[in-house]
Amino acid sequence: MPVSPALRASSEKSEWNRGIYAASGKTYFFLRRCRRLFYFRQKMKGGALLFRRLKEDIALVKEKDPAARNALEILLTYSGLRAVRSYRLAHWFYERKQYVIARIISQHARNKTGIEIHPGAQIGKGLFIDHGMGVVIGETTIIGDNCLLYQGVTLGGTGKDKGKRHPTLGNNVMVGAGAKVLGPIEIGDNVKIAANAVVLKPVPSNCTAVGVPARVAVRDGVKIDQLDHVHYPDPTMQDITELRSGMDKLRHEVDFLEHQYEREHDK
Repeated sequence: MPVSPALRASSEKSEWNRGIYAASGKTYFFLRRCRRLFYFRQKMKGGALLFRRLKEDIALVKEKDPAARNALEILLTYSGLRAVRSYRLAHWFYERKQYVIARIISQHARNKTGIEIHPGAQIGKGLFIDHGMGVVIGETTIIGDNCLLYQGVTLGGTGKDKGKRHPTLGNNVMVGAGAKVLGPIEIGDNVKIAANAVVLKPVPSNCTAVGVPARVAVRDGVKIDQLDHVHYPDPTMQDITELRSGMDKLRHEVDFLEHQYEREHDK
């Protein structure tokens, strides 16, 4: 019995569609497997990266804290390490606009460690917070690589202005115990801020800031040990020494004038 052209066309179309559906099904499962493999590899890379960062953090603590004995002690007892690792997790959520989750993580870390790091802060590699109790790092703070903070440090803002309102620290910066760095100021590379100093103005690179308010003592060309908290220049004593020197000069000039006057008067 002859088949009508319309029926033949319909049959060919259905076979074509079945072929397309079969091919698309195979493609779908192939792409699904590829995606699973990609996610698996990403997880493996993420785990390797996490483990590598942990090793780097432990090595950093051993390098900068002579009291650190072994990796287990550092991992379980160092509050600074725990705070930085919690910050990284909170910052991950903050970048994805999950602000509530980020703040919950940061506040939980604050309650456990006494260190408050806002999840919006930008922190480079190699940050070490020694002892750590009372450290506060504000939302718009930027910290470079290989920085060292001691207990009681505040990287805070001034006023209620929005936008950039916290300091920016360069690389290899050391901030001593109890020091306050306030406002959207820039601290250069290789800067040392003495304990209990209050920094309100920018500090250029390779300098030491001392006092309240902090003043800069330049030490170019001299390599400063980052852990040396003793050999700081004292700008107040320098000013007193200069005043004494000026007074001595004035005394000599007055004595000279008196002797000259007496000679002329005797004549």
